[in-house]
Amino acid sequence: MKYKVLAAVAALLMLSQGVMAEQIGSVDTVFKVFGPDHKIVVEAFDDPDVKNVTCYISRAKTGGIKGGLGLAEDTSDAAISCQQVGPVELSDKIKQGKKDGEVVFQKRTSLVFKKLQVVRFYDEKRNTLAYLAYSDKVVDGSPKNALSAVPIIPWK
Repeated sequence: MKYKVLAAVAALLMLSQGVMAEQIGSVDTVFKVFGPDHKIVVEAFDDPDVKNVTCYISRAKTGGIKGGLGLAEDTSDAAISCQQVGPVELSDKIKQGKKDGEVVFQKRTSLVFKKLQVVRFYDEKRNTLAYLAYSDKVVDGSPKNALSAVPIIPWK
C-alpha cells in the first residue's frame, strides 16, 4: 500500500511539471558499463510569461542502472543563461512582481523529493529580469545556484 501511494505521488509530480524544456544537446562525463552514461544536458525553455526571453540550462544527469530507470538523484549542479531574442513587453503583473520571485520552470531531479527550479525576479531600477536557478529538496536543499540577467532593451 505504501508503495502505491509513493508511485501515485511521483506520477502527480511528473504531470505537474509546467513549462517543458527542449533538450538541445548533451555530453557524456562518466562511462557506465550498465545503463546510460552520466552526462551534462543542455536544455532551452521560453519564459511562459515574457515573450521573447529564452533561457538555457545545463545540468547534471545521473546515469547507470538507477539513472536509466529514473530512480537516481541528480546532483544540484546547474548553470543558466537567459537572453532577449525579440521585442519584450512586460506585463503589469511582472512589473509589480513579488520580492521572492516567481517560479517559471521546474524539472524533477529525483524520483519524488528534489527538483531544479528557475525563479524570475524583476529589477525595476535597472529594467532587468534576473533568473535564478537552484535545486531544492523537501528536507534539505542546496545552496548551489546560478544567475542570469536579461536587460530589457529596445528591439529593432
